[in-house]
This record gives sequence, structure tokens and C-alpha cells, in this order.
Amino acid sequence: MDFIPVLIFLVAAILVVGVSVTLNRFLAPKIPSPLKYTTYECGEEIKGQSWVRFNSRFYVIGLIFLIFDIEVVMLLPYAVIAKEIGWIGWVEAILFLFILIPGLAYVWKRGDLEWIRPLAPKSAEEMLRAPHAKTVTNKPAEQV
Repeated sequence: MDFIPVLIFLVAAILVVGVSVTLNRFLAPKIPSPLKYTTYECGEEIKGQSWVRFNSRFYVIGLIFLIFDIEVVMLLPYAVIAKEIGWIGWVEAILFLFILIPGLAYVWKRGDLEWIRPLAPKSAEEMLRAPHAKTVTNKPAEQV
């Protein structure tokens, strides 16, 4: 009996979505044109192909942000009720931090927190270690 309002809400939501989609299918104008099938990117003209290689650094930075953003979200309740939870809650929060701080140290040491990293070897010694590696530049493919 406690879940009847939830069930009513779910049925109403499904009905609203179903009626909206059905009305759209019957009432929306169907005028196909070549312009409708072009890619739209914020009003900009498309240049080049849509299949572009992205630097994996975008994904690494995104994952690192997600991990440490979740850390803040998980620690916020501890900060709000720190006096009520006592030593047990404090120890749990510190343990949680001790689990995540080595991960932060690892990505910091690896250089993943720096957005602009050098792509070429830094010293002659590193160049000798990789004699067959081709030179990497930061220029796009069109300018190389």
C-alpha cells in the first residue's frame, strides 16, 4: 500500500511520454530536405571529416575529475555531521582519504594533471633510448 503513489506516478509518466511521442508522430510536419540531414555543430560550418582522433588526455582528465568529484561528494556528509558521528566517522573519512590519496599521487607523478605536457623526449639520453621513434609535434595534421 505504501508504493501505490509511486506506481501511479510511474503510470502517469509513461502515459505522458507515450502520448507526447504519438502526437509528435502524427502532428509534426514531414518535409525532408538535404539541409536537414547535414551535421549541425553550434552554427559552425563543418571543416574536415567527423572522424577525428581525440587525444586520450581528454578521457584521462575526465576520469580523474570524476573520481575526485565523487570523493568530495562522499566526504561532504562527514563534514556536515562531523560532531554527531564521533571518532568512528572520522576514522572512516580518513580511511577513505588514505585509499584515494595514493591514486592522486600516482596521476600527479605520471603528469596527468598537467594539461600541456611535452610530447617529444626531454633529453639526449631519452632520445638515445628511442632512436627509431619519429618526432612528434603539437601541430595538426594539415600543418605538418
